[in-house]
Amino acid sequence: MWADNETSEDLLGFKVHADLLINIIKDESILPITVGVFGDWGSGKSSILQIVKEEFENENDKDSLCIYFNGWTFEGYDDAKAALLNSILKEVEDNKKISEEIKGTIKEKAKKLWKSIDWMRGAGMVMKNVALPAVSAYFTGGLSLVPFAIQKLTEWGDNPEKIIEKLQSEEGKEIYKAFVKEGKEENKNTTNAVAEFRKDFSELLEATNFKRLVVIIDDLDRCSPERIIENLEAIKLFLNVPKTAFIIGADPRIVKYAIEHKYKNNKEIEEDNNRIVIDYLEKLIQLPYSLPRLSESEVETYISMLICKKEIGDTKFKNVLDEFKKYRLTNKYSAFGLSNFEKILEAEEFEKVKDNVITIPSLVPLITNSLYGNPRQIKRFLNTYTIRKRLAEVASLQSFNDAVLAKMMILEYSEPKLFKKLFEWQIIQDGVPKEITDIEAISKEKGIEDVISEIKDTDFKEWSKPKIIKWFQIEPLLSGVDLRDYYWIARDKLENSITATSMIPPVVRTLFNELLPDNMTTTVTKSLLTEKFQPFNDIEKDAFFNLLSSNLKRNPQQKRLYDIFNAMAEDKIENTVYHYMETLKIISVSDIEPAVATRLADFKSEPEIGTFLNDYFKDGKSRASKAFNLKK
Repeated sequence: MWADNETSEDLLGFKVHADLLINIIKDESILPITVGVFGDWGSGKSSILQIVKEEFENENDKDSLCIYFNGWTFEGYDDAKAALLNSILKEVEDNKKISEEIKGTIKEKAKKLWKSIDWMRGAGMVMKNVALPAVSAYFTGGLSLVPFAIQKLTEWGDNPEKIIEKLQSEEGKEIYKAFVKEGKEENKNTTNAVAEFRKDFSELLEATNFKRLVVIIDDLDRCSPERIIENLEAIKLFLNVPKTAFIIGADPRIVKYAIEHKYKNNKEIEEDNNRIVIDYLEKLIQLPYSLPRLSESEVETYISMLICKKEIGDTKFKNVLDEFKKYRLTNKYSAFGLSNFEKILEAEEFEKVKDNVITIPSLVPLITNSLYGNPRQIKRFLNTYTIRKRLAEVASLQSFNDAVLAKMMILEYSEPKLFKKLFEWQIIQDGVPKEITDIEAISKEKGIEDVISEIKDTDFKEWSKPKIIKWFQIEPLLSGVDLRDYYWIARDKLENSITATSMIPPVVRTLFNELLPDNMTTTVTKSLLTEKFQPFNDIEKDAFFNLLSSNLKRNPQQKRLYDIFNAMAEDKIENTVYHYMETLKIISVSDIEPAVATRLADFKSEPEIGTFLNDYFKDGKSRASKAFNLKK
């Protein structure tokens, strides 16, 4: 299994992206700058930022002060803007790279900035108690408005409900007009207040002797829209502050949604919403850097490296990682996989890795397309794959093919509707759907476009996508493969369509089918039960009884089902009598053949079941009752 956490351990060759960002930020001529590291959820943004962070935090780098800030950590704070400013200021004051000689100067210069942050936090707390967005808009515009807001609101008392009631009254309308008028006057000084904040912070940074302050803000896209905007507004306070570099990691779609959310009640702005969003981002982020999706060779490398690490452990994997870094310096395009591992690992270690990696190369194109080259999705795919392999082992599934499992999971991830369609086909045909054979026959040794052309007007037209045709053509082929085992371990994905009988473990169904022939003798029946039923775990035994019972209830005249129950009862197999009696309670005596009743009469003297059978056949009218009572 693989942990779903960001890491600075580079299994993707993403250090090249981190190195680029570091190179840009170390260019003093372009500071100040705000960089947006953009990518989908799970694309590797956090791992890249961790590499950047480690580089700048290196003790040998005396010129850089790096602060890492996780926006999501402060999601529950009343004022995320103040929380971010607070973290930056505290890190500047307390950083270990700052010498003791200048710490006093730093703290002295920080006092004024602390007061500014306190004002902002206080204003934020007050305004969160005033549920009027129009008023809030005037009071959150800048530092110079804070004293004005607090002064006016405190004149009305400290009860938020009364303040809101006051503002919503007729009297409040006049007060609101006064707020607007005075607020506009105060707003003229906002620019100067922000400029003063930047000047104070610039002086503080100058006193630290650092050449650059790097602030990394990660997981911004996990925050609520309100928190995203608060963090972005805090960053705006530092725009144009010399020597600063902000690196923001986020999914741009989420950030754009937050900006749209901010202006959703402003009709004038909503009419030109797209332009507003673009302008907002362009003013805030000077350098947008979008991460590319992984290529096929990168996906193969990533999967191979993950499996290798799991099989040989962290200590020995360090050698593999070092060789991978060297390899990437000269080769950016080829996969780093088994052929490379063989040169690095000892024979025994290599064989362990090989057993788990061998099926990967052929499936990589499908994994890349199905999971969109997304590292987190790939890791989750592998975790699910590993869990299902273990389940197959625990459930003692025979003839289980890991490559078939991987291929089936690709269909499950990329085309869930077709995955369920295939499930329906295999149920009807005892696990071996004829349709698979038909499509594979059409697909054999033909180009994808030719196959699509041939099946697009048939009953298989929903399977005519290029990636699905490729899925059919890739090894292992599924013609003749019993798919029940694979659907049984994936039944959590089929909760809306799976039938009760499909929940039966495949090993249980296999034994049941082996016992069904009518010409099987009692001796052979008991031998099979001893060999295969007795080793079952409790869940599998219960499943077998349920399968036998449900079939007998549906087919009460099928003599062979009684024979199996009888053989189990004679061998005193635990719980047999209970399940047998519970089944017979549902079956009408008139549906039982006389020959079956005669055989059941052998249990007349047995405790519990004997008492039950004597009562069950007591009417004496049906043919089965007469046959039972005739036998002494």
